[in-house]
Amino acid sequence: MEPVISYVGVGSNLGNALHNVTAALSALQHLPQTQLHNHSSLFRSAPIDATGDDFINAVARLDTTLSAESLLSELQKIELSFGRERPFRNAPRTLDLDLLLYGDVKISTDTLVVPHPRMTTRAFVILPLLELNPEILIPDHGLASNYVQGLSNQAIYAIPKN
Repeated sequence: MEPVISYVGVGSNLGNALHNVTAALSALQHLPQTQLHNHSSLFRSAPIDATGDDFINAVARLDTTLSAESLLSELQKIELSFGRERPFRNAPRTLDLDLLLYGDVKISTDTLVVPHPRMTTRAFVILPLLELNPEILIPDHGLASNYVQGLSNQAIYAIPKN
């Protein structure tokens, strides 16, 4: 099987969020049948439809031969290793790994929806994604760049690299 280009949203707003996101990006390098191609800068943003401290976010590009469902399972294992709990929808989290895009396919099952259903309404997804690929297309939505103007009311700040 040819590798599929996939994009994963990485976020945290519990504990040492900056460390959690950085460590999660490192953990992505060790996924089976998967290569971490690159990742965006880190960004700070206020929670949307959630509570708690500001989030630290990034987007990673993976090249994988795992199926989308297997990739999701591996991402959930990493979340659990960081102490991820799901007490209620949009609860603060030590780590959140969202499969945003899996090639150019659309998936809708009980456990997985790709493209991620809220990605076009989240600056913390669109801006890091565009940093990785300014011309990226979202299946059934068009160019990701078309959504930037509609997200201008969401405060998001790039974290300077050390």
